Amino acid sequence: MSNPVPEPTTKLSPEGVIAQLRTLQSQIEDVAPLSAEQRRQVKQRLRNHTKPVVEASINVIGVLDNLSQAIGQPLDDIRQLQDESLRWEAATDEARAFLRGIEGANLNRRQRLTLIATQAYTIGTQLARDPAKAVLVPHVEEVKRLKDASRRKKKLVATPPANDTSTTTNA
Repeated sequence: MSNPVPEPTTKLSPEGVIAQLRTLQSQIEDVAPLSAEQRRQVKQRLRNHTKPVVEASINVIGVLDNLSQAIGQPLDDIRQLQDESLRWEAATDEARAFLRGIEGANLNRRQRLTLIATQAYTIGTQLARDPAKAVLVPHVEEVKRLKDASRRKKKLVATPPANDTSTTTNA
């Protein structure tokens, strides 16, 4: 049932991955991005309909032919939709794992880059003390300014406490 995956001969660039993902997306039927609100609503509707509940409910259809006619869906079509749903769920899991792998690799790249940048700044700071290497001073100062700016906490706008307008009277 699974298609053989050919071994890649060349490594893809990020742009190549994007191009292939777009090609892949164009080849898949019923790709339907949902807004955050739509996704929340659909998940809310599905909350009480677990896979075992759905499976048992579909089995009810198989008991009487009239039930399938009343729903307006042949049992074979329903079973095919169920099978597709399970197979696409596996594809979704694989895509998520792929995304996590890409994210992890990029975090490692960023970590290596940060280490190199930290070393460059540290060495540059030391070299900038030498008058013969004064050309480094503005660059080191810019890094220091950016680091200080990123450490500053944003000022919170103070909101006055709400006044309690209710009064109690003793009568």
